[in-house]
Amino acid sequence: MTKDLAIVPTGSLEAYISAAYQLPVLTAEEERSLAIRLRDHNDLSAARSLVLAHLRFVIRIARGYLGYGLPLQDLIQEGSVGLMKAVRRFEPNVGVRLVSFAVHWIRAEIHEYILRNWRIVKVATTKAQRKLFFNLRSAKKRLGWFSREEVEGVARDLGVKPETVLQMEARLANQDVAFDAQEGDDEEGPAAPAAYLPDMRMEPASILERSDSESDQRERLYAAIEGLDARSRTILQQRWLGENKSTLHELAGQFGVSAERIRQIEKSAMLKLRAQLAA
Repeated sequence: MTKDLAIVPTGSLEAYISAAYQLPVLTAEEERSLAIRLRDHNDLSAARSLVLAHLRFVIRIARGYLGYGLPLQDLIQEGSVGLMKAVRRFEPNVGVRLVSFAVHWIRAEIHEYILRNWRIVKVATTKAQRKLFFNLRSAKKRLGWFSREEVEGVARDLGVKPETVLQMEARLANQDVAFDAQEGDDEEGPAAPAAYLPDMRMEPASILERSDSESDQRERLYAAIEGLDARSRTILQQRWLGENKSTLHELAGQFGVSAERIRQIEKSAMLKLRAQLAA
């Protein structure tokens, strides 16, 4: 059974979960012995045994995040990645069981996956926002619709401002909207942004602004190129600005140096141009 069970869920999820729960739980001594083999001898077989024996805990934790509407198989897969990271970092002499150490790594990977995939637009980017994101959902399940008193209570419990709680609640309540509604979409729903957002690309002011910007960039680029020494200028012109671009070896033969030297001159000239354009 152990040899046939993959780390990442594949095929039938039910069969994978059933196989994971049939694997025996390690005793404290067995776990410590395997961890020492991994730490001292980089024994990958021991690492595999530790991971497989703890997959049931990954599945149990992953099931707790089904409320986010993401596939259980993906949650298990991300949690397994966290488990493998924990196994690699586990120190057997500390006196803590691996499951107690690994649960934080498992949850961290699942949290990252949820934040990356729950919405097209990220709802939480800072550490404080991520903590609020997961804690607010559990608080919302207990409290239902927020009153002002409940908002202030959650803010006190989580150590944030009430305004921050309301802002995150609004983010959680919002839904992703397609920019351009497809045919057959619900006509009674809100209008897609394409129906009311103006296209400013052909506005005379926008056209003039782009033209002026492009002209200014060209002038600055040419001025920066003129500030280079003759050899660097020739190399850049023949490598990037001509219709028939020269290779490093062709320029090496032209200047009587190695291709590596031409590459170094080109790189140095590019750095000077970027510095000049950024000034």
